[in-house]
Amino acid sequence: MIRINDIIDKVLETNPDADCDLIERAYIYSARVHDGQVRMSGEPYLMHPLEVAGILADMKLDVVSIAAGLLHDVVEDTHATIEEIEENFGPNVKHLVDGVTKLSELEFANTIDRQVENYRKMILAMSKDIRVLLIKLADRIHNMRTLQYHKSEKRKREIAQETLDIYAPLASRMGIYWIKNELEDNAFRYTHPEEYEDLKNKLMRDQSEKEEYIEMVKRELGDLMAQNGHSVEVMGRYKNLYSIYRKMVNQQLPFEEIYDIIAFRIIMNSVQECWQALGYIHSKWPHIQGKFKDYIGRPKPNGYRSLHTTVFGPLGRRIEIQLRTREMDQEAKAGIAAHWSYKEGKPADLDMAKQFAWLQDLVQNQEYSHTSQEYLENVRLDLFQDEVYVFTPKGDLRTLPQGATPVDLAYLIHTDIGNQCTGAKVNGRIVPLNYKLKTGETVHILTTKNHMPSRDWLSFVKTAKARGRILQWIRSQEKERSVNQGKEMCEKEFRKHNKNFHDMAKAPEMDEIVQFFGFKNLDELMAATGFGRITPLQIFRKMVPKEEPEITSESLIEKLLGKIRSNKPKSTDIIIKGYDDIQHRKGKCCNPIPGDRIIGFITRGRGVTVHRIDCPSMRNVIPERTLEAHWGDVQHESYPVNVEILSYDRVGLLADITSEISRKGANILGVNSATGDDMMATTRLTLSVNSRDHLADLMKDIRKIKGVRFVKRLEN
Repeated sequence: MIRINDIIDKVLETNPDADCDLIERAYIYSARVHDGQVRMSGEPYLMHPLEVAGILADMKLDVVSIAAGLLHDVVEDTHATIEEIEENFGPNVKHLVDGVTKLSELEFANTIDRQVENYRKMILAMSKDIRVLLIKLADRIHNMRTLQYHKSEKRKREIAQETLDIYAPLASRMGIYWIKNELEDNAFRYTHPEEYEDLKNKLMRDQSEKEEYIEMVKRELGDLMAQNGHSVEVMGRYKNLYSIYRKMVNQQLPFEEIYDIIAFRIIMNSVQECWQALGYIHSKWPHIQGKFKDYIGRPKPNGYRSLHTTVFGPLGRRIEIQLRTREMDQEAKAGIAAHWSYKEGKPADLDMAKQFAWLQDLVQNQEYSHTSQEYLENVRLDLFQDEVYVFTPKGDLRTLPQGATPVDLAYLIHTDIGNQCTGAKVNGRIVPLNYKLKTGETVHILTTKNHMPSRDWLSFVKTAKARGRILQWIRSQEKERSVNQGKEMCEKEFRKHNKNFHDMAKAPEMDEIVQFFGFKNLDELMAATGFGRITPLQIFRKMVPKEEPEITSESLIEKLLGKIRSNKPKSTDIIIKGYDDIQHRKGKCCNPIPGDRIIGFITRGRGVTVHRIDCPSMRNVIPERTLEAHWGDVQHESYPVNVEILSYDRVGLLADITSEISRKGANILGVNSATGDDMMATTRLTLSVNSRDHLADLMKDIRKIKGVRFVKRLEN
């Protein structure tokens, strides 16, 4: 249990001249306003800000940051105000506390909107002062360490998923890998509990043998360097669980085929020695082609520098070796914090944030995002962890996410170049626009004047800027078509009532109707009508409220949104916000089941189709045609879901699998199994389950069947 004296000792150890009065006053104030509050663990609430401040002290941050850490949640969770913080602790502390304070007093339509606005606020604040993010990461670290005390399993998964989606990638972008790894592993424990325990147990298996191997390699590396006159420090460690899991999923490999789960680090005295050591290693052990990365010559955007190579080491096992100087190692551990100025009276180097162009990209995402969901997707895109580095014909280095294409590069250079992109040359060779760029390539973008973007580009671009600009162009085209279609629909509806829509649209009352539906002008109202969000009958009834309509609202919705009346009782398993009685159907492409996050999509003439929120078919849709949806009263219905099982073929395998499925209360709707030349069987099943939890429980038990190596849920 950390105490305020422990924090002050850490600060003075880093900076003996530090004025700790600000920290002590912040502690006293935090203790007073948090008095009587307890956390879910039963501990006094004050322990949380103390732990956050302790983490910041370990990161060797300045006293302003540590004081802000002690006060980071007082505005949100107590009667304290941001004005009091400024009055008692000054504008610098006030700015940091305000940056990490959530928007708790504002009203939002839903939790996603609230979450997105909190992200916007935090990202804007950290673009001005990166310490805001460092405090937020320290806060998230401690919250994840104590997440087991949260009572709601659903909320645990939501917090953990948010950590994987947002905070761990932010830590990676900052170059603070110890935070990234800890956040990922703690979040992995709650998002995929069965996979976490399974992988943890497999790593623990034969632990003593693996530890002996690590010590043997460390000795051999140390001896190799000593024989060549170098005094070095050698370390060996397992890669974090989540990174191993991601490799298993991305490459569809079982654990037994993930070879480089151990990484070794050699700390040298100079860059020249790093390159010399690389030569010694490659002379002793054969290196694996394509597994060498020079992050010294081309550092990562977060400043990370090191040489990485993978070799067939002792006993023929694949091992990854990293070579770096002591300075590089310190930077790799502390990330941006390693560059900070901590001396009392000297301002922190806030210009460090300018080195991180991705911060400005996150801020600009607000410009490209029209909905909360789209903003979240753009943030995730910009936080994509792996990068490629390519050159323009002039020799300028450009950084893009892994899998980026020439179209992404074109938009990165300039919007007009992106819009007019018609082709690309990579190293002098013509490539298709969906070509995935590789590090070191020189890319020449070919353009044609007056050329416009294609909707097809959305299926392969990887950057938020490219997606945003393409969607912006599509929206302008869609809006024009929808405005015209909306006017035609209204004219047709008004004619049924012997009214002239064209004339009535010019009446002053139309301005009131536009405002009533929440739009700025008539064109926006007509576009919404063309999209199917507003019905012409709604507009007519508002315009002519006393006249009895000739057709029912049900028949109109039936026409526009595909509602089909029947004598069957209305299904309440899915609630479509704003359309309580609308007919819906579940997308066959992703087969959503209770527990999945879902979204509705308006299909003209066929009602609303409900998809999983991460369904690939929803990536390229126009947000204006989406509707908020959530699970309602699920009355033990069954839902189809597709599962793939990879296993060693053996007699009785299929019988064991089907028996386990039956035992767990699921039905088999379809099965297809094939065995390859390597005697590995791939079995695809369509199962009927009750919920996401039911499916997860079933998959957990299937993994325990002898011979089964991998189980995953399929998209379709």
